Amino acid sequence: RAGGTTRPRPTHATRDFRRSLRRAMASEDEFYADIRSADGTYKFLVDGAWRESSSGRTCGSVAPADANAPAYAFQACTQGEVDEAFAAARAAHRQWARTPLHERAALLHEVAAEMRAHHAPMAACLVREIAKPAKDAKTEVIRSADLIDYAAEEGVRALGVGTLLHADSFPGAKRDKMCMVSKVPLGVVLCIPPFNYPVNLAVSKIAPALIAGNAVVIKPPTQGTVAGLHMAECFRRALVTRGAPAGLVNVVTGKGSEIGDYLTSHPGANLISFTGGDTGLSVAKKANMVPIQMELGGKDACLVFPDADVHLAASAVAKGGFSYSGQRCTAVKLVLAFEAIADPLVESVSKIIEALRVGRPEENADITALVSKASADFVQGLVEDAVKKGAVLKQPWRREDNLVWPCLVDHVTSEMRLAWEEPFGPVVPVVRVKTEEEALRFVNESKYGLQGCVFTKNVDDAIRVADLMETGTVQINGPPARGPDHFPFQGVRDSGIGSQGIINSIDTMTKAKSVVINLAKPSYALA
Repeated sequence: RAGGTTRPRPTHATRDFRRSLRRAMASEDEFYADIRSADGTYKFLVDGAWRESSSGRTCGSVAPADANAPAYAFQACTQGEVDEAFAAARAAHRQWARTPLHERAALLHEVAAEMRAHHAPMAACLVREIAKPAKDAKTEVIRSADLIDYAAEEGVRALGVGTLLHADSFPGAKRDKMCMVSKVPLGVVLCIPPFNYPVNLAVSKIAPALIAGNAVVIKPPTQGTVAGLHMAECFRRALVTRGAPAGLVNVVTGKGSEIGDYLTSHPGANLISFTGGDTGLSVAKKANMVPIQMELGGKDACLVFPDADVHLAASAVAKGGFSYSGQRCTAVKLVLAFEAIADPLVESVSKIIEALRVGRPEENADITALVSKASADFVQGLVEDAVKKGAVLKQPWRREDNLVWPCLVDHVTSEMRLAWEEPFGPVVPVVRVKTEEEALRFVNESKYGLQGCVFTKNVDDAIRVADLMETGTVQINGPPARGPDHFPFQGVRDSGIGSQGIINSIDTMTKAKSVVINLAKPSYALA
């Protein structure tokens, strides 16, 4: 529990999980055999072939729950191999764009079926690489398959409809021109997902791109690469089964510091879809004329009014703040509690924290290790700064390696870094406010503007305040959330550019094309 004194060690449950995992992996060896070299190093994918890099070098991910011990090794691709990936995607796109919509949808349904049937090794990689609790890891994979199916159906409906315009609706024009407008693919989409959802936030880019007629080049995150490679094998096999172009899905691996800039400035990319942190700001500056779709994090605030249901708000703060150890862009990262309700709210959240289990991802602990030592160091720095300036910890500070125990930090003020910076860990600051204007200042003066939430029983207050919050989404009487995956998802300021969600992504990954028919003389239809 949160107040425990012993470090979580592998238990019988952990060992049982690992034994069952080895059995599951053994049964999946044939399906995923092509993605590994003889020495166990993972390959990269270009034009339908799993390959080892000509660089002769590999990169590695670590196991956050095991004191950052080595987890997996994968290829360190060269710039020339990045060029090959884009060339393969470009050639595949030309053929795929001429493929009927129902055939594109059938391919995506095939991918979804493969992911469900072979989810166990993919989920196991999420447990190992990013310390995601086992049940949540499985959920991510299955949710991703559901997203792919939905994107297939949504794309068939949305892209099967065009627009016909007649000239005479404009002043002075006659009905002698007809403009047929359709949505056509952009070409090649560069997909860069983050570590915290390396499968789900990859397919949220890939599936809309493919149904729209594009090809993709994927750069998975260092932590989460191998889960992404398993996902890519499901796509590759479906391409073979459906006779689709082999180069539709390509995956290059390596350190972002080595090939990141080359990827994001590559002339072969027609759209960059990026989810991550502040790195996206530099990507946006280098994008030139290439369209970008970006989600870059948030400082999602939870406004709790005096008339709010305390237990409902406390449950939302705990769920929103501590799920996956707070490593979510839509985590609650700031509680703005009116003074009249602050004490009971803090007490209720603290009681929930006491019941949270801190431990290993294999055992489905509520709080697991953060993705890296640097992440844990950053969180600790924010907390130390707050305490130094007068904040009060409602739980004792505790950390071992990457594992940070959950903590509510009360009496946070605007002078503290924790009031403005995104912790990305299981630490939730509470600012006590006197007025609505004071609360809105923390929301609207933040450099972020992804989501926020309002707790009140007064629907008029809820709508009015939601309208005043300068964020991409406002949740009323519920915690911030990205899903369901077909909901629009967007941010303002440094939280992103453009909008996501399945239909919005399809729109982003297409462009309008007009064909105008010029008639010899005006023609007016009758029936």
